[in-house]
Amino acid sequence: MFKHNFIYTLKILGKNKVLIFWTFAFPIILGTFFFLAFSDIENNEKLDVFPIAIVENDNFNSRMGFKETFEVLSDDNNEDKLFDVSYVLEEDVALEMLENKDIVGYILVLDEPTVVVAKSGINETILQVTTDQILSHEKVLEDYIRKNGNSRLENFVKVMMDDYSYVLDNSNKNMSYTMVEYYTLIAMTCLYGGTLGLTALNQNLANMSQRGKRIEVSPSPKFKVVLSSILASFLISLIGLFLLFLFLVFLLKVDFGLFGGHVVLLAIVGNLAGLAIGVAIASCFKVKEGTKLGILLSVTMLGCFLAGMMGITMKYVVDKNVGWINMINPANLITDGFYSLYYYDTLTRYWWDLLGLLIFIGVMVIVSVLALRRNSYDSI
Repeated sequence: MFKHNFIYTLKILGKNKVLIFWTFAFPIILGTFFFLAFSDIENNEKLDVFPIAIVENDNFNSRMGFKETFEVLSDDNNEDKLFDVSYVLEEDVALEMLENKDIVGYILVLDEPTVVVAKSGINETILQVTTDQILSHEKVLEDYIRKNGNSRLENFVKVMMDDYSYVLDNSNKNMSYTMVEYYTLIAMTCLYGGTLGLTALNQNLANMSQRGKRIEVSPSPKFKVVLSSILASFLISLIGLFLLFLFLVFLLKVDFGLFGGHVVLLAIVGNLAGLAIGVAIASCFKVKEGTKLGILLSVTMLGCFLAGMMGITMKYVVDKNVGWINMINPANLITDGFYSLYYYDTLTRYWWDLLGLLIFIGVMVIVSVLALRRNSYDSI
């Protein structure tokens, strides 16, 4: 019975043109659009020096590490110069410069430094990220300056900023700004595997299909029927993911560096997470199949949006202000695990992201089992 239902589910899913489109065609089409839109983004954004202002009050001058670091980052002799800094004495002057679009933003130091910008964008994000990074290392910077003066401070600052190289340094041969977009594309493909899981499970529910009614009254173990259907949908989704990897590596020439095995492992676990979401939605919502698919696609796209698919700025904003959302967002766990392979010297964060996905899968499975056990029908 297990083998028969497994093969039957493969045939059912393989003949569903809508599912085949979302699983196989849509990720490749979207990946092509990403390539066309972002192929020159490194050249356009790489180390683009932009103007800012700093209100030079007593609070600013008293924060030695903060002040000296911005001097390094605006030094004409620094090959990694980021800012063209204008020092003003009054905030009103900086505000007027911002309103006239003479600067991207300005920094005002009262009790704590504050970044003021007029809009969101890559330069505004760089300014905010840089300020946050300097603040997190401010005491270390001050101790360094006291011991060594300004000698080789430039090198120290460069090392300090490496943690945020995804915004500030696009020269890494294994990583680029657009890699975040490709990673969220892989995450989206993983989560779209949920459409297969949702459809496969619906075939076994008495209120969703004629086949489900027959299964409900048959003596066949329901666990084996459901498991074989889910495994069939998992196999098809893995094929779609494999085709996407082939497309990215051999046609778009995306370089995954030395961590190809880790990328594949995370993608497989992410695929299981997408499948678990689809099964949970199919189990919990007693609505038409089209409505269930709408809910699944909405959840998936929202997760990818918060993970940075429509712009890396959104991921940074969510991480900074409501970090718990991305801690339970499977799309973010997948993408975060991917580029943690390249930004950090250890795999600690990667394994935490992988563990987070496994916990998420476990929660979805428990929810699905409880929902299926409560199913009862007055008549079928």
